[in-house]
Amino acid sequence: MRICVFGAGAVGSHFAVRLALAGHDVSCVMRGPHLDAVRADGLTLRVGEAEFKARVRASDNPADLGPQDVVISALKATGVSALATGLQPLLSDDTAVVFAQNGIPWWYDIGLPAKHPPTPDLAFLDPGGRLRAAIPKARIIGGVVFSSNEVVAPGVVANLSPERNRLLVGECDDRPSERIVRLRTTLNEAAIESADVNEIRETIWSKLLTNMSMSVLCLLTGQTARGVRDDPALADVIPRLLDEANSIAHSCYREVKRVTRSGPAPAHKPSILQDYELGRAMEIDVLVRAPAAFARAAGLATPMLDLLAGLAIRQARDKGLYQG
Repeated sequence: MRICVFGAGAVGSHFAVRLALAGHDVSCVMRGPHLDAVRADGLTLRVGEAEFKARVRASDNPADLGPQDVVISALKATGVSALATGLQPLLSDDTAVVFAQNGIPWWYDIGLPAKHPPTPDLAFLDPGGRLRAAIPKARIIGGVVFSSNEVVAPGVVANLSPERNRLLVGECDDRPSERIVRLRTTLNEAAIESADVNEIRETIWSKLLTNMSMSVLCLLTGQTARGVRDDPALADVIPRLLDEANSIAHSCYREVKRVTRSGPAPAHKPSILQDYELGRAMEIDVLVRAPAAFARAAGLATPMLDLLAGLAIRQARDKGLYQG
């Protein structure tokens, strides 16, 4: 299968190595020193003491890579608008595009099942409607990533969650399809777990429960997820935050499993904190602003999350990392 990973940073590079070693024709859209290193010496994945190396085609110009069977967008939500212009050279008539990103995606209301409650206005996730104009519903596949990774040197990515590396996928209208079956098989054979998912938005909310609360606490305190969970000063704060987050998710999907303080917490910094420390644009809108909009649409009072959202936005603006 011809697979292009568009935005091959930490997560994208990990998946690119796995897919290439499984025998697929893998190409990557990347840039900077990471691109230079991959061109010179291939892409390296470290998992504990083990090291895996793959040769992949790589460019900062999608036109160099040609049409693909599948494009996996591993771009952060803050950069996904680049697909509006960059995607076209990668498309054949039936190329599918997997959006593997955190938070509420720009396409959330496209193909929305009739039983889903009405959504708030999410136009701020796709300013000017550029992605809607460039990417039709027929190409959209939703994706939810559970995998912790870090680029430790140009061309080298370390996987920090060897026990859990998943990319769960589904059609944006939740219909069964042959291409989803094929994609899940491809991912599983490449050691990227991809279990069956009936409703992709329910899976999005399942992950977002932690991101919209615990990850934002990490941003505000500078601690790892485990550090936040085990901090006595936050012992009463976390359950109240998670209660509000669970209420928002359940207003859309009653079957979403509740997240509590007792859940697992890795000893690493979530991506929103990494972005802040590295001076990169932050995923405030998809992780904080969009869930708050869903809360308002459902008539829910979420004072704790509202406070966190305000503090996160203020902190990001002070460093010039948020313009919303």
